[in-house]
Amino acid sequence: MLGAIALVGAMLFGGGGSGYELKVRFLNAGQLVRGNFVEIGGTKAGSVTGYRITPDGQAEIDVTIDEKYAPLRRGTRAIIRAGSLSSTSNRYIELFLPSEREAGEEIPDGGVLDVDVTTANVEFDQLFNIFDKPTRKGLRGFYKGGNRSYAGRGEDAHRGLLYLNPQLAASSRLFEALAAEPPVLERFIVDSERLVTTLASRRDDLSALVGNLNQTTRALSDEKAALAEAIGAFPPFLRTANTTYVNLRGTLDELDPFVEASKPVAKRLRPYLAQLRPFAREAVPTIRDLRQTVRRRGSGNDLVELNRTYPPLAEIATTTKERSIDFGTGAVDVGETRGAFPELTEAFTDSTETIAHGRPYTPDFVGWMDDFSHTGGFDALGSFSRAQLYFNAFSLGESGFNFIPLEARGQALRTLGRVGQFKRCPGASEEPASDGSNVWSAEEQQKLDCVESHRATGPVG
Repeated sequence: MLGAIALVGAMLFGGGGSGYELKVRFLNAGQLVRGNFVEIGGTKAGSVTGYRITPDGQAEIDVTIDEKYAPLRRGTRAIIRAGSLSSTSNRYIELFLPSEREAGEEIPDGGVLDVDVTTANVEFDQLFNIFDKPTRKGLRGFYKGGNRSYAGRGEDAHRGLLYLNPQLAASSRLFEALAAEPPVLERFIVDSERLVTTLASRRDDLSALVGNLNQTTRALSDEKAALAEAIGAFPPFLRTANTTYVNLRGTLDELDPFVEASKPVAKRLRPYLAQLRPFAREAVPTIRDLRQTVRRRGSGNDLVELNRTYPPLAEIATTTKERSIDFGTGAVDVGETRGAFPELTEAFTDSTETIAHGRPYTPDFVGWMDDFSHTGGFDALGSFSRAQLYFNAFSLGESGFNFIPLEARGQALRTLGRVGQFKRCPGASEEPASDGSNVWSAEEQQKLDCVESHRATGPVG
């Protein structure tokens, strides 16, 4: 009986020499105690059997590994984990075995995993100890405020977190891209450090910003109904904005050539812009005075109120109403009349045929005005004029040139060949063009009431 009891006791409390033993060194023991598990891939693979402090101040933990995992190889890493914050009994050591390609030589029984391949866990107390007392107090208030924000709103927060997933996925893709581009990641870290340094140098401004943001948030919380209505209208707005932004991509592509073409011009504009700044600064008083001219407090003292005294343009131009006219002798009633625009439209419509008939004669009329406007030219002695006899080509008999001297009678007789030509077509003072461009057809002659043969050119009949 005593032998059986001794055997059971040896099985329960002994076993010091059984199994594969290893010494694992950490910078600190991480609250490990005897009996804590050793896990590999989430499966129990051993336990902690002891611990001690090395001469150089490190924690050396004795562990026993099950035979099926022995022996371990070089490249194995160890990390102290905590299952929760409830007690120290839930601490455990997790072993990460190397791949076949990375595995080194076997670690003998009783061998050592040194601190270069081990990691101790970081306690929350250690994290908070890096902050001073005011900062820890501020963090405490932050977490208490977060608790009050979510109190009684768990379901609403749960629904809101569903919309956070796309943002987290996008952030994951961002960091994957940064990890794939070390120079970009390095630049990101350097720029972040500069940002934090700049924010630290503007501590007072940042404090004021946080204070103002606190007041803004408090004011928004006082308007819960209006805020809820605005948030409800936000998704349709985003959908519409999304469509706008999608359409904007094509516009931006179209703007690329314009931007490229504007770059040389923009460089040339730099001196102009440098001069424009002092001009704009000096123009401030002028703009201020102009603003007072356009709009000023009081009545009857600015351009806006002056404009209101004018009759409305729509009433004059389009409205049909009873009207009167005053030529200086008193108002005379002209009855109900239309506005200026419909009257002018009807006048133009009625005169279309007349204008169309006279339009081809525009070159002849303008040429006559040019000759009629002056009687001569100018030379070094001043203005001069030249006299020349012209005979009436439309005379119906010789009475039109009876006063002509005898020596001019021959030319006059030759001119008589065009007697009766009083229906000349437009451009009849020129010879017919070889391509017929200034020769009018019979239909056009009938419409213009002219005769193509009545030209002032060519041989005299």
